[in-house]
Amino acid sequence: MLSVHLHQLQIHAYHGLYAEEKVLGNDFLIDLTVQYQPASLPIEQIEETINYVTLYELVKKHMAIATPLLETVVSNMAMDILAQFSLSEEVHISIRKMHPPIAQFTGATGVSISLNRKDL
Repeated sequence: MLSVHLHQLQIHAYHGLYAEEKVLGNDFLIDLTVQYQPASLPIEQIEETINYVTLYELVKKHMAIATPLLETVVSNMAMDILAQFSLSEEVHISIRKMHPPIAQFTGATGVSISLNRKDL
């Protein structure tokens, strides 16, 4: 099994339930892993793998759609990856909200998903 990763993507977006989040937005940190079984090794052509540039564009597209729940964002993103990349077998995504609007809270909140093609 081979894995393609995007680590610590930093994106400002407008996800959240509260009015201030929809206006001010928040900073999000995203980690993504897509696993697949290569047809053969070594991999020498971009068509034989999952292009991380295309993955990044897909992440940006989903993060640009203001959504109340991160659970919705992460599950839509995972399903879209499995649909768009026929090689992909399993997807792991973690999204952290870096400055959640919680009084006297220090830290980040987040959600993650692991989705296998067999689960669909």
